[in-house]
Amino acid sequence: MPLLEVDNLKVRFHTRNGIVRAVDGVSFAVEKGETVGIVGESGSGKSVTCYSLLGLIPMPPGKIEGGTAMFDGQDLLSLTEKQLSKIRGKRISMIFQDPMTSLNPYLKISTQLTEPLRIHDGLGKSEALDRAIAEMDAVGIPDPKKRIHSYPHEFSGGMRQRVMIAMATITRPEILIADEPTTALDVTIQRQVLDLIKTRQEELGSAVIFITHDLAVVSEVCDFVNVMYAGRFVERAPVGNLFREPRHAYTRALQASIPALQTKGEELYTIPGRPPDLRKEITGCVFAPRCETETREQCLTDHRPELVEVTPHHWVQDCPGCLGRWAR
Repeated sequence: MPLLEVDNLKVRFHTRNGIVRAVDGVSFAVEKGETVGIVGESGSGKSVTCYSLLGLIPMPPGKIEGGTAMFDGQDLLSLTEKQLSKIRGKRISMIFQDPMTSLNPYLKISTQLTEPLRIHDGLGKSEALDRAIAEMDAVGIPDPKKRIHSYPHEFSGGMRQRVMIAMATITRPEILIADEPTTALDVTIQRQVLDLIKTRQEELGSAVIFITHDLAVVSEVCDFVNVMYAGRFVERAPVGNLFREPRHAYTRALQASIPALQTKGEELYTIPGRPPDLRKEITGCVFAPRCETETREQCLTDHRPELVEVTPHHWVQDCPGCLGRWAR
């Protein structure tokens, strides 16, 4: 039985300008110790998917309009705030995208790191501080006994991200959600952060849900990948299968966008057009306007494509246009 099983999740935002269909029937599972990737462009619904599991989307305007998320026999989507608060930050933790806005600038790191231990584990101030220092040391922050009494602005971007990882792992969570944890970091620091997350995952035995727009990162850290576009998964597969045999036109376009895979001296490839307006009801294939296959004229127009299993554990939307030979 999966550690987490999400089925047909639907999330809407009711705004003055219309209803935004941010997540439109997403299903996935996470096994113990596994790293599951959710990859796609900005605005595709990756973060909203995971934030909604922990009750972190603003409601209103957000509203979960369907689905279940089963974790240890409980549906996370139907829990009260009090029930969810016992799981959030304890059994399921999150590394947020921007540590400078996620860390409280007015509080010392010691206060922010010890808070989860005092709330969830009932530790005293001294014992919690010792655990926090040990956790800072585990994530590679030098001189943790001294630096734990610093404020967030006294750390570099890479060190702030290490603090965020320490905060997320200090309660030994069963699931760790990493929301684009390497954004805005230089390449060297990105590598260090990815290695650190992997190391802590192995030490704790946690499962990881890794949210990113970068397929190159996915290839390094994930076991299974969900490719998301316009609130839906267009392809789902083990990472090796996805890179050896990408089926959907969007997956192939994302793969072609990886700079390291491009011919030296040639213009870098970018996906044409822009993602659709999710306030508008789209009856056919949402990727059709940007599709670059030779069969794009066959993209569905009368109904939305559905995920079908083409080989064991490899699922892809059944749009004839998007499954055709790539014209590029």
